[in-house]
Amino acid sequence: MSMLPDNPRVLALANQKGGVGKTTTAINLGTALAAIGEKVLVIDLDPQGNASTGLGIERRDRGLSTYEVLAGDCSLDEAIKETSVPRLWVAPSTMDLLGLELEIASSADRAFRLRQAIEGLTHSSLYQELGFTYVLVDCPPSLNLLTINALSAAHSILVPLQCEFFALEGLSQLLSTVEQVRNALNRELTIHGIVLTMYDSRNNLSAQVVADVRETMGDAVYETVIPRNVRISEAPSYGKPALLYDLKCAGSQAYLRLASEIIQRERNLRRVAA
Repeated sequence: MSMLPDNPRVLALANQKGGVGKTTTAINLGTALAAIGEKVLVIDLDPQGNASTGLGIERRDRGLSTYEVLAGDCSLDEAIKETSVPRLWVAPSTMDLLGLELEIASSADRAFRLRQAIEGLTHSSLYQELGFTYVLVDCPPSLNLLTINALSAAHSILVPLQCEFFALEGLSQLLSTVEQVRNALNRELTIHGIVLTMYDSRNNLSAQVVADVRETMGDAVYETVIPRNVRISEAPSYGKPALLYDLKCAGSQAYLRLASEIIQRERNLRRVAA
């Protein structure tokens, strides 16, 4: 496959464990990046479609979705919808994605459908008009063909990790998958970083998990830790990112710090590359 174009920067949010804050991070990191001036597209690749719901796109209003995009029935620019957040768009998903793996299993390009769709997007009139700078891909909680498509299309992977006893369990499997994708499908794929989520400062275990993950993964772990926060949990039921629901809450402020940290890492990467 050809080299990935540098713009937009494509980050896959992946962890095969469910309930680690992956979709919450996709929604709120996307909103935070948009709030500091980036133009962001969230691609919802999870059949549950929670990122789409959390960004206010009702199921009945989804129309064309990432299923049609990956099935080859429409282009990515045709599936993109505006959200209530300035500079933030979403390509919504539907339950139809559940059947996609079987439908495209025998296709030679089955691992590259998303990559081809993003490349097509960069040549579209919509991209000329909107000029996305970041694409965040919300992956399903499994290492299936949808996740492989995301990793094949991404410059980097961002791994949300819950501050719980088994946090590191399963991480080695994910890192092994990243290595396999790098060797076979996408030589450019890197680990952008690991973000620790659902941190509870009243809980000794949370602090121990943070220490263990930092000791194991070193600089790969972002400085910003996302706290367990009621306002973040409430926001999706209103179809809003936490930053729109309550900008001043601890969770919203943490996602703004994470967005700044990600942009700083991007600058450092470009400096190294230059």
